[in-house]
Amino acid sequence: MRDQAVRVVARVVARPGKVEELRALLRGLIEPTCREPGCVTYELLQNITDPTDFTFVEEWSSNADLDAHLQSAHLRNARFRLPELAAADPDIRRYTVVG
Repeated sequence: MRDQAVRVVARVVARPGKVEELRALLRGLIEPTCREPGCVTYELLQNITDPTDFTFVEEWSSNADLDAHLQSAHLRNARFRLPELAAADPDIRRYTVVG
């Protein structure tokens, strides 16, 4: 149901000297996440002018599917490593399409 779709923009900034390690960790989330129920789109972007800045652009069929993703083993494992690689907590925002 398209009207229940949820879009997510999740931004993570690497600590100095940790760009490559963070990129590898985040890229490792793509394949298992794309296999999850309800995952419509899951793309990782890297800022052209600031390579420390990574952003996931996601679409999920529902909030329930997104909530299940947030509890997945691969995401929990990544969150465990983030404090050593990321400059701050991820900025994760949920959206619905209004037009």
